[in-house]
Amino acid sequence: MTDHFSFTVNATDGAARTGEIRMPRGVIRTPAFMPVGTAATVKAMYPEQVKALGADVVLGNVYHLMLRPGAERVASLGGLHAFMNWPYPILTDSGGFQVMSLSALRKIDEEGVTFQSHIDGSTHSLTPERSIEIQGLLGSDIQMQLDECVKLPNSEEAVEKAMRLSLRWAERCRVAFGEQPGRAMFGIVQGGAVERLRVESARALVDLDLKGYAIGGLAVGEPQEVMLRMIETVEPHLPREKPRYLMGVGTPDDIVESVRRGVDMFDCVMPTRAGRHGTAYTRFGRLNLKNAKWADDPTPLDPASACEATRSYSKAYLHHLVRSQEILGMMLLTWSNLAYYQELMAGLRKAIAEKRLEDFVAETKEGWARGVRDGEAEPVGKVES
Repeated sequence: MTDHFSFTVNATDGAARTGEIRMPRGVIRTPAFMPVGTAATVKAMYPEQVKALGADVVLGNVYHLMLRPGAERVASLGGLHAFMNWPYPILTDSGGFQVMSLSALRKIDEEGVTFQSHIDGSTHSLTPERSIEIQGLLGSDIQMQLDECVKLPNSEEAVEKAMRLSLRWAERCRVAFGEQPGRAMFGIVQGGAVERLRVESARALVDLDLKGYAIGGLAVGEPQEVMLRMIETVEPHLPREKPRYLMGVGTPDDIVESVRRGVDMFDCVMPTRAGRHGTAYTRFGRLNLKNAKWADDPTPLDPASACEATRSYSKAYLHHLVRSQEILGMMLLTWSNLAYYQELMAGLRKAIAEKRLEDFVAETKEGWARGVRDGEAEPVGKVES
């Protein structure tokens, strides 16, 4: 194990890379999918399960944890790793996106954001310095700058204003973070769907010489082609020797296409949220277990899966659990979905290392499309049928 933060690219295939982020609490194999543990838990999962599926890192969130149970309380209890029994790397989101999306009332100015809690209506202030302070109290290994994330579509004027404010906040976060051996702070490229703003944001953040760079403000309802075009716009301006993180993404197809364009890290609530609502992601596509057609199907989701939840429980039983709103149904489908996401990431890493990524992508998409053609599944994203 190392006392420092480092990133090494081990192999490439086109723009895609596979590598390792090394830090005191462990190694993150990239491309990596980070299960979302917003409130110090990956919902419906034991931490040991999450690790056994292949996750090297999970994500926590400043907004939720500052409101409940409170960053100072978590620190007094030994930090987030001890609190949630996850001794491996943790990345914390700065809270900016949740402030924008969840708070009923908020005021944004140069200093930061003042907002009302969605829990009890209490008033709170989140500045760049306080966001970094909270992430330090939590003890997270990778900390994100505070940024302003605007909804898309939006006016170019509003997008540019938010991008420039985010850059100024990034500078303040960098100062507040200082030097923390073994930990890292990432900047967040903003700029909406405006190419010149994305380029300007990326270049300015690179000048700050941060440990890694995220692409934010996407996966907020824009078409996939817009998201991919923004990745292609930003990628040439980010250092090849530092990790690239696409925030809040996404569907399996989004992940595959983003890896092809050089992205190293992902997070999304999709596999866990879908599992709690009766949906399974598989190599055959996306299955809605609420549908009556599964009521008499004795076959598992995937008999060849290494995941017990995927191979050992029938679709009929899962359908019954979902329709009966049994907690076990949420647990099994969440388990199965996270297993599929981690299997997909492992497949991508292996394919890049063997320089057969395009073949792997074609085989993966054909599996999804075949499930749709056979009437068994729904598309996992943008799938050619």
